[in-house]
Amino acid sequence: MRIKLVIATLFLAVLLPAQPAQQALAKEVKVTMTVLETELPVDNAGRQMRTAWTFGGTVPGKVVRVREGDTIDFTLVNPSSSSMSHSMDFHIAEVDVLNEFGSIAPGETKHFKFNARLPGVYMYHCGTMPMPQHIANGMYGAIIVDPKNSKNYPKADREYVLVQQQLFPDTSDTTALLENKGWTGSLINGKMFHYDPVHDGNATQVLEAKPGERVRIYFVNANINNPVAFHPIAGLWDRVYIGGNPNNTLYGIATYNVAVSEGSTFDLVTPAGRATNVAIVDHAMGAAMRGAITVLMSKPDADPNKGRGDQIILR
Repeated sequence: MRIKLVIATLFLAVLLPAQPAQQALAKEVKVTMTVLETELPVDNAGRQMRTAWTFGGTVPGKVVRVREGDTIDFTLVNPSSSSMSHSMDFHIAEVDVLNEFGSIAPGETKHFKFNARLPGVYMYHCGTMPMPQHIANGMYGAIIVDPKNSKNYPKADREYVLVQQQLFPDTSDTTALLENKGWTGSLINGKMFHYDPVHDGNATQVLEAKPGERVRIYFVNANINNPVAFHPIAGLWDRVYIGGNPNNTLYGIATYNVAVSEGSTFDLVTPAGRATNVAIVDHAMGAAMRGAITVLMSKPDADPNKGRGDQIILR
């Protein structure tokens, strides 16, 4: 009887194909975001405030991180206290723009699922019309889909998320948004010169790493109109993963142009054996000198928590 059972098991193993690793490891990840209309500062001193429309009260919204092949079970809550309709557009989602991405009125909830089929870093944002106004008011963020295959994708020592966006003081002028008129600042994770104490004495944070570490930047261009010439001053991009996908890898790049709404991943290896500083900028000077400069400080006593866990985006 035992021999027959072994034979039957072997027979089934031949007939039934092995489950792919992606399917075996895939999981369902629940993500809920609640719309919150609030007041937030756009400068480090907290003197310049704006009315922000947000996912969860922060600009950008929380980082969503999953693995290639995972299913995202997403819920958007638009409280009855909201003044208008809102929606969600994940750039990784392959769904129905009129259904899943449709707007919901105050007091309503939207629920849908989608598969994170391809690795990368992607923008998410509110798609309710007028869309430029909702994005300009802060309704955007990043979703990272980690690859299941680590070939050409070395492990990073530190990881940071940077999202850049134009600051329009008057977002009610939708014609100006479309014509790219009237923007006065470049926001990095919601603030001008957010991580740049060189140009803004009120900046209290910088990105940190130890000498010789591989630092991975997940970058999303959430500008309304302008591409970003992403460049590390006093450094080189060791690797650029176009779209954040390791199948699209460039090596040894000084400046890489990131289109509007595009996300890409950038690796920088800091020099070993000495402390250094790198300024990560939009090399379009009109953007850099309006706030799109981030300092990466490489030093032996770097904060061990920065660039890890929930500190991949510094608030």
